[in-house]
Amino acid sequence: MFDSIGWAEILIIVVAGLFILGPERLPSAAAWLGRNVRKVREYATGARDQLRSEMGDDFDELRKPLQDLQQLRNFDPRRAVTKHLFEDIDSGNGHSKPNGHTPPPPPAAKREDPTPGEKAPFDPDAT
Repeated sequence: MFDSIGWAEILIIVVAGLFILGPERLPSAAAWLGRNVRKVREYATGARDQLRSEMGDDFDELRKPLQDLQQLRNFDPRRAVTKHLFEDIDSGNGHSKPNGHTPPPPPAAKREDPTPGEKAPFDPDAT
């Protein structure tokens, strides 16, 4: 919730609260703020649980588009392009990558000389 607020901002808020409220009222104001934040969280949790119990399986279907939007917020184009171009992903079309590149087949293993008593395989280019 407060991911964008750093320690410097929190310190500024505390110092401003100390000047505005004074040292004698600051602890009671902080306690009041903490209680009210806790109440709001409890109300939100209760509303979500009640909605989930009333909607059943439809609640998960309702949350799916919201989760997709959350993934779009974390989308990094550089990482997506790098993954698409350089990671080996078998797409089922002969080991080609999503970018259409098909790696060359591995070199054929050379057959060694036949052992004594074994015939050499026929090689039409040998003549």
